[in-house]
Amino acid sequence: MQFLYLIISFVVVFADQGLKSFISNNYSLGEVHQVIPHVLSFTYVQNNGAAWNILTGQMWLFYLISIFAIGVCLYYLFKPKYKNGLFDCGLALVLGGIIGNLVDRIHLKYVIDMLQVDFIHFNIFNIADSAITVGIILIFIYLLFFDESGNVND
Repeated sequence: MQFLYLIISFVVVFADQGLKSFISNNYSLGEVHQVIPHVLSFTYVQNNGAAWNILTGQMWLFYLISIFAIGVCLYYLFKPKYKNGLFDCGLALVLGGIIGNLVDRIHLKYVIDMLQVDFIHFNIFNIADSAITVGIILIFIYLLFFDESGNVND
């Protein structure tokens, strides 16, 4: 069953890297195009920090955090004690998102962001960021409403 969740992670990485490739090959840095007027635009930016561009230029820290987080995701994804579709799907999304951004950091030394929500003031993000966010929400829903043990500690 874990194979299914690894496929979910792969789909996230593939979609993320595909859109990033499209944007970087077809847009100039800073170029904006409306996708859905007043809702969503593609805006090509390069982020060499984390969310909200914090810790700019600290690639070594992002490499370490990413490798650690990948290990944690894989550990819990393959640990039989925590078998739940909601929890595992959340882990798979987080895993795919982390890998998607890590590929950029290793290959480019920055992360390509392009999704801009036009109806509120919010940072520009990418598919990997979205997968991490949705995955964390799913994990929290599992922990709050479905985990009978009350924790995920050994």
